[in-house]
Amino acid sequence: MLVGLFHSWKTRLDTELARFLIVGGFSALVNLVSRYVLNLVMGYSAAILLGYLCGMVTAFVLFRMFVFPASRLSTATEFVRFALVNLVAVIQVWAVSVFLAEWLFPRIGLVTHAHDIAHLIGVAVPAFTSYLGHKHYSFQQH
Repeated sequence: MLVGLFHSWKTRLDTELARFLIVGGFSALVNLVSRYVLNLVMGYSAAILLGYLCGMVTAFVLFRMFVFPASRLSTATEFVRFALVNLVAVIQVWAVSVFLAEWLFPRIGLVTHAHDIAHLIGVAVPAFTSYLGHKHYSFQQH
């Protein structure tokens, strides 16, 4: 019986995690494309933050629709919690992206597409911590 419960939990987690990564990947694409477009009219650092906001709103809507089962929390409460988890994540994204693009990459001679590569890496960094935060806090089932 214990093995069956573990298998059921693992299968559900794998499916949920797969959906999270797919939706998160799409939202990250929205983030990256938004940053690129916004960077045409504003600085890199500000474009990262506004692009992240575009990706975050996309992620919230899609996570509620396709990833996490309905919780007992109100939509407003879920969004506030979602925003708090994402506040931690955006700090990670911003710090990694700016550090790589403006400090590390120039020092190692990487100048071609340095901002794009740095931002892509920065967006990928908080994937695991965000999954745990959203699963156990933003869209909490209890």
